[in-house]
Amino acid sequence: MKKTLTIFTPTFNRAGELARVFESLKAQENRDFCWLVVDDGSTDNTGSFVKRCASEADFPVEYVYENNGGKMRAHNFGTQIAESELFVCLDSDDYFTKTAVNDILEAWNKAEDREHLAGIIAHKGRDESHVLFDAVFPESGRQTLSGLYRKGFKGETTLVFRTEVIREYLFPEIPDERYVPEDVVYDEIEENYDFLVYDRILTICELKESGYSDSVEKLRRENPTAWYLYYYRRGRRAPFSVLKLKYLSHCLRFKKAAEKTWTEQYALSIPLTILGLPGALLLMICGKL
Repeated sequence: MKKTLTIFTPTFNRAGELARVFESLKAQENRDFCWLVVDDGSTDNTGSFVKRCASEADFPVEYVYENNGGKMRAHNFGTQIAESELFVCLDSDDYFTKTAVNDILEAWNKAEDREHLAGIIAHKGRDESHVLFDAVFPESGRQTLSGLYRKGFKGETTLVFRTEVIREYLFPEIPDERYVPEDVVYDEIEENYDFLVYDRILTICELKESGYSDSVEKLRRENPTAWYLYYYRRGRRAPFSVLKLKYLSHCLRFKKAAEKTWTEQYALSIPLTILGLPGALLLMICGKL
């Protein structure tokens, strides 16, 4: 029987962390879900562990092995094979609250005008009672993700998507790059859809602060085309402001390292290029991307 919710976990050499994910799924009160694990080329015992979970679980578990291509390619693949109405990504280093599945389905079943919703925005927490960073949603009801941040939200979110929506908005698959900022896709989605803002913690997340800045810089150096696309789209969409100039400056800064086929397809107009040039030159002089 087809389930309403697909819980998607992309993983790479995280067999040890997957045990906690599995335990949180076994603890769910509502069983109207399946667990889809896309293994991004692991060389540890991920496959055997997930297959053992499948033999023990009283809910469907699907395991798929793919050659290593990065989380975004795994995400694209997962959305294409999911058969459920709803789709949520649960990373291997996060886990669900005990009522997460039931909370998701109850909120969705009560939502009106669902064809104009991309899905649900909810909280991540440091535990089941405390929201990550003590962040508060500025309002409830329907909202875009960027709208929440513009109104002062500073936390982390759990995003539950309508599968048919997220299937339409795939992450760009760029040769020799394995990371794309999530907002490249999310910004496109919110041009056509809102989210239902749901003031509940669904996911427990343990943030690892050590090496965070170095990790971000590494992602930027290794994935210049993806970051070019991020700043290109943000620079075009943002109203005229200092932030818009910042986006345009970084876009031009990444252009030199990005794949030419992508920069030609997504080329800034001459007026936007002129706006971004002074900041791009300053970034170059300072040796920053």
